[in-house]
Amino acid sequence: MSSVLSYLKEAEQQILSDLERVVRAESPTHDKAAVDHCGDVFQELFHRYLGLSADVIPMKETGNQLRYTIGDGPEQILITGHIDTVWEKGRLSFRTEGNRAYGPGILDMKGGNIQALWALRALREVGLPLNKKIVFLLTSDEETGSDTSRALIEEEARKSVAVLVPEPAVAHTGALKTARKGVGHYQLAIKGKAAHAGNHHEDGISAIQEMALQIIDLHALTDYAKGTTVNVGIASGGNRTNVVAEHALLDIDVRITSMAEAERIQKAVLGAVPKLDGITLKASGALNRPPMERTAETARLFELASQCGEQLGFTLTEAAAGGGSDGNFTAALGIPTLDGLGSVGDGPHAEYEHILIDQLAPRSALLAHLLAKL
Repeated sequence: MSSVLSYLKEAEQQILSDLERVVRAESPTHDKAAVDHCGDVFQELFHRYLGLSADVIPMKETGNQLRYTIGDGPEQILITGHIDTVWEKGRLSFRTEGNRAYGPGILDMKGGNIQALWALRALREVGLPLNKKIVFLLTSDEETGSDTSRALIEEEARKSVAVLVPEPAVAHTGALKTARKGVGHYQLAIKGKAAHAGNHHEDGISAIQEMALQIIDLHALTDYAKGTTVNVGIASGGNRTNVVAEHALLDIDVRITSMAEAERIQKAVLGAVPKLDGITLKASGALNRPPMERTAETARLFELASQCGEQLGFTLTEAAAGGGSDGNFTAALGIPTLDGLGSVGDGPHAEYEHILIDQLAPRSALLAHLLAKL
């Protein structure tokens, strides 16, 4: 058995205990004080296990970003993770049931961050050398689009020969993620003309009628064969039942697998034209995360990870994911990026969010061996 894996198996309960600490430090993205408190817990663990202090990048409204530098060398590897979650404080609690540990953000992605920390500790404790500098980012606003952290992530990625993302593995299969869909958010504001629904209905121009017609066109942009989906997730309009609606608003989610599809969809959404005479449309929005497209360099990273998995006694598979991560940004820069290196479990953003406890050590060992191989 790998000396790294043996070390981590012996430390499994401590790894779980550390994970419990950071999960109980609840950190919804919009609560800066809570996210910073969670960051303080991570800082204490990094200092205790690796003797490192964070380079703290202060933020005014979101949680502070944390950057750690491990070792040195002419080349750099970036590990990027986030500590914010989608959960309001008190909504979920930490608990274990058999081989499962539940809690807010435990899978997405505090488990992966803790595994990565222990991977670095294991390498040091068993004496496996690193020949590259490791930069480890813990960011604070991934769940709301990484608006304040994107520039930092891209800055470090440009200095790196590879980016490793300890986001969750694919549920049920444990596959790593070699491709992810890009994500776009758009709005379509519709203005018509109000009129009394009984006395002067013919004088009105219904924004809600226009909204219905626009939704049909928007959903028709979906192309499953190309991996493209367009979803009107929120549709609102009008203010009284006896008034022809003057205003309506659509909130639109777009997922794409290529920049060509991103351009097609953006042109269609932002170029929407009215169906009814007298209607005014105002479209806004943009691609929030570019697609993470599978490249030859990503395939090479996956092959190295597969070799590490075989060394540890398990077979890895790869998959494409529908959701985005900060790996989308780094892959779009042309930096080889491998995602899904975090915890094995299920239920990200769901009340049953959990990790499999017996996979903490093997997946941490996988990352450790991959770092050593790189």
